[in-house]
This record gives sequence, structure tokens and C-alpha cells, in this order.
Amino acid sequence: MASCADVLVLGGGPAALCIASELHQRGVAVEGIALEPVDAPWPNTYGIWVDELKALDLEHLIEHRWSDTVSYFGAGGSGVADQTLVHGIDYGLFDRAALQSYWLKRADGVLWHQDSAERVEAGAEHTLVSCASGEVRKARLVIDASGASSPHIRRPDQGPVAGQAAYGLVGRFSAAPIRSGRFVLMDYRSNHLSEMQRLEPPTFLYAMDLGDGVFFVEETSLALAPGVSYNVLKQRLKQRLEHRGVQIIDVIHEEFCLFPMNLPLPDRNQPLLAFGGAASMVHPASGYMVGALLRRGPGLADTLAAVLADPSLRPAELARQGWQALWPTELVLRHQLYQFGLSRLMGFNESLLRSHFATFFSLAREDWFGFLTNTLPLPRLMAVMLRLFALSPWELRRGLVLGAAKRQEPEFRH
Repeated sequence: MASCADVLVLGGGPAALCIASELHQRGVAVEGIALEPVDAPWPNTYGIWVDELKALDLEHLIEHRWSDTVSYFGAGGSGVADQTLVHGIDYGLFDRAALQSYWLKRADGVLWHQDSAERVEAGAEHTLVSCASGEVRKARLVIDASGASSPHIRRPDQGPVAGQAAYGLVGRFSAAPIRSGRFVLMDYRSNHLSEMQRLEPPTFLYAMDLGDGVFFVEETSLALAPGVSYNVLKQRLKQRLEHRGVQIIDVIHEEFCLFPMNLPLPDRNQPLLAFGGAASMVHPASGYMVGALLRRGPGLADTLAAVLADPSLRPAELARQGWQALWPTELVLRHQLYQFGLSRLMGFNESLLRSHFATFFSLAREDWFGFLTNTLPLPRLMAVMLRLFALSPWELRRGLVLGAAKRQEPEFRH
């Protein structure tokens, strides 16, 4: 049997490094179990509104920054003129290596075991983790930060989990796919699609100019269960580019993403704590999580460091205190509101979605920003949602209250 740590963290991605580093900074004896080396490069890109990092004094972690941030919600198949919606807030792309290094340096001294957690058993005094290697490790508290698909975290079954799927690539093109120096949050224009394709679940373009003739373009679906297939997204991206007279010249990197958007909150009575995707921290309205990790990690670590100082507390009580700190009533209620909103949007066709987002971004900047970052207090969030409802056209209001009528479409082809 290995020595006993205060906290054993499962996982080696952003969530795991974040909470391990915050606990280590507070003098907690932390170890980790990760399938891959924790300094291995991360494959996915992570975007964030710069004001989120400014509030945390972490702007130095940005590799690319755009002030020209826009979306397009006009010009479906109807010939409606293009309208550029200017957001007026800077957007940034994390320097993945810098973000990873930031957390690793703060976690310097944490012992990482390259292994896989096969079974987790909470006992009266310790929690035991049986690994694929045959090792059995123990800790006073185990935090599962291994992702949304972790088999160790209990959560209620509320039906299929909707995924925000995306296929993207970093590359060089025969012509600029978007305007130079620009970031496009959402481009819902669909005049590159056939009439039949417009009956299928809508997708949008997320794109950015990375400089030096390199662009990142990504075709994304909002949320569906099951998620839109990568093949469909790849084909739609190709069609979108070709419609603009743009050919892909060189693929530098491909990206495949699938974020769980309506994952139920975990059973917060279980003696195992979670953080990140395993704790349902993906924002149901945006699919973003890194900002939440940076904001909520320190508070959780403060609570855990305090309760771990009491040697009489057992794993179940430590986990209970952790769950209360991570998901207080205020955040649970906000999460439920976001889940309700997402359940309505998932039934919207392309026209309703374009109308919804155009209305949403007509809200005051601080309101839509706070909504997308989950930083609005509950009363303000409710007021913003009521304001959005009041501003919405009648058909959109009907969909928000009753749910949109089921799409009259063929079965979606995967």
C-alpha cells in the first residue's frame, strides 16, 4: 500500500492541474494519477473573453487577442442582407503551453503517477484507488478531475446528454476565410447549404485570424443528443469555405471537440469530490469552462485546506464540505436556469436560433457578458432572462415558453 496523501487528484488536464496547484499552494499534501504525462501538450484550443482574465490578473496567459469581435445572424437562405454584429469586447485565445506551465509551476512538488484509476472505494478513514498498474493508492479525499465521462462520479440519469460538437482546423488558405485581424464568435449564415441541409440541425462558424496568413476555422453545433457527427461538420465547413471561394492549402492542426452541455449535476452526497467536467462545470449556455476553473478553484481549495486541517474529519465529511463549496445553492439555481434555457434552444430551427442570438446580443453588454461567463448574481440573471423574453419576437417567445415545434425534417444523417 502506498503512502497516504491528503488529496489524490484523478486526471491530468486543465481541471486536474488547476485544483492540484491551488491545493498545493495552500500547503495541502497532493498527489495525482494521470494516464498521460501532465506536461504532454494539450490538443485543444481554449478561448476566453479577455475581461475574465483581466479580473484575475492573468492576461499574460493569452497568446492571441482580438478587439474586432463580431457575429453574423442574418442571411439565412432568404437573401437577407448580411449584418455584422459588433460585440465590443476583446476576445483571447489561451497560450496552451503558458496556461499549462502556470499551473504546473504552482503545483511544483505534487507527485504525479502515470497510471489509470480503475476503482475508487471510500472507506471510513481513507479512500482507496485501485490502479491499472496494480497499485492501490489512498488519500483522505479523492477529487475526480478526469472529465465528464468519468465512471467514478454518480449523477442522476435525466436522459441523453446533449453535446456541443465541433470540427476545426488551423491552416493556410487560398484567400482569407474571414477579415484580417478579426474574431468571429458565431456565423449562422447558411446560404452555402442546400434546402435539404437547412432542414437539418443548424451549425455555425467560429473563426479567428491567427496572423502570418494562418487562420483557425471551426464548424460548431449548439447542442444535440446525440451530437452532430464530425463528418457532417467537416463537410459543412468545406462547403462554407468553397461558397466564399476559399480553398484549404495547408492543414497545420485538426481539432475534434465534443462538450457535454446538459450534464446533470453530480450526486453531492457521494464521498468522492469532482472538479471540472466531472463536476458538470461546463457552462450550459456557452460550452466554456476554463474561466470557471480559474475563478472557482481558489475558493474550493480554501475550503478544503481548512477542513483538511481537522484530522478527525473522514472522507465523506470532507467531500460533503467540498461539494457545498463548489455547488452552493446560488450556483445550483443558476445552473438549473441555464439548463432550462438550453432545453428550449435545442428544439429551435435555424431561423429561431438566428432570431434568438440576434436578440440576445442586443442586451446591454454587461448583461450578455455576465450571462455567458456565469458571473451574474441570481436575481440579476433572472432579470436578464426576463428582459430577453420581453425583447423577443412572438414566435421566439412561444418557443421559449412552450418549446419549439418538432422539426419537420428527415432523420439526421450521421
